[in-house]
Amino acid sequence: MKLSTIPEEFTEAIPIIQAIEQAGYAAYFVGGSVRDAILGNKKIHDVDIATSAYPAEVKAIFRRTIDTGIQHGTVTVMEKDNAYEVTTFRTESTYQDFRRPDHVTFVRSLDEDLKRRDFTINALALRHDGTIIDLFDGLTDLKHGLIRAVGIPEERFHEDALRMMRAVRFQSQLNFELEPLTEAAIAKEHGLLAKIAVERIHEEFVKLLLGQNRAAGLKTFVETDLYQKCPGFRSAGANLLRIADLPDQRLVREKSVWLLIAYELGLDTTATRHLLRQWKSSNELVNNVGNNVTLLAKFLADHITNWDLYAAGLDNLLSVNEVATLLGAGQTSATLMTAYSSLAIHDKHELAVNGANLIQQAGVKPGPLLGDILAKLEQQVVENQLANDKASLLAAAKELLN
Repeated sequence: MKLSTIPEEFTEAIPIIQAIEQAGYAAYFVGGSVRDAILGNKKIHDVDIATSAYPAEVKAIFRRTIDTGIQHGTVTVMEKDNAYEVTTFRTESTYQDFRRPDHVTFVRSLDEDLKRRDFTINALALRHDGTIIDLFDGLTDLKHGLIRAVGIPEERFHEDALRMMRAVRFQSQLNFELEPLTEAAIAKEHGLLAKIAVERIHEEFVKLLLGQNRAAGLKTFVETDLYQKCPGFRSAGANLLRIADLPDQRLVREKSVWLLIAYELGLDTTATRHLLRQWKSSNELVNNVGNNVTLLAKFLADHITNWDLYAAGLDNLLSVNEVATLLGAGQTSATLMTAYSSLAIHDKHELAVNGANLIQQAGVKPGPLLGDILAKLEQQVVENQLANDKASLLAAAKELLN
């Protein structure tokens, strides 16, 4: 097969390929970017290059390089304002930690390199003229929408247990089916997932939930028992399947994913924060989702006040509305944004008075009372109980002081 049109992301990197070939080595585009170029319906992100040149040979060809993963054969080549990872063909040893090889051996053979890839649809190579190299029938699997491990599935998952999560993530993202032997191997080897860092599982799980067919990915995630090796999910199989049964509206925010999980697991704010910390989430995500649990309950009860809109902020409101809509109680984005835009202020710094004004013109002394009065004025303005003008706020501050 030959691509009739080579995406711009590849054409920009063709000088890298040509320079390596002119030096007497082979070089190809490889990995998920090749898959996405063939599918033609996904934006291409990282363009990776594989070569028969060893790292030192790659560095000798180019003026600007960075040793990003030199021990594993990867050199980053800088071309104008772009950075391209160029990795030497390699074979890998045993994987005692089920994630990284004990050591790698550089080789000159593309065939040997592609044998170590995870799935056939990712084991494709692309020449700079658009010719596809397909050693494992990946093009047929792409045509039929199949995710199939390269070679023996159990061996691929023993090499890198995260590949099991990648399989169900691709099932959701690409809307593909899992090849039966690959799925059976995941069910057999699911316990290996416990060997993988939670942060890496977190990334794959969120991508699964944000995919176009999260129902299929979630069902496999549960049916193969992968969920059993994830924090806080041991007894959550039925809850996760309920999410799979929801309408197929796509989620677009990570915090929406975790808010939906918290809702279906029946978690309050404290329990939600605990779960997210188990998943090694950022403090920002922990706090946002924890606060949004309460806000979602108000959405579902159709009891949203101006203060709720103000305190949440627009992005959190849109996130909560995503989940509420899935649950049958959301608003249109236009309605929500209109309500938010109509607030008198959107930040406390928009208040027409500040602490200095209250001290100098309202007789409020510095201290906790000053903060309390400012907070009260802020709330009254948001709730349309006071106009946001200096005279009204100073008069109200004097009344509160008295």
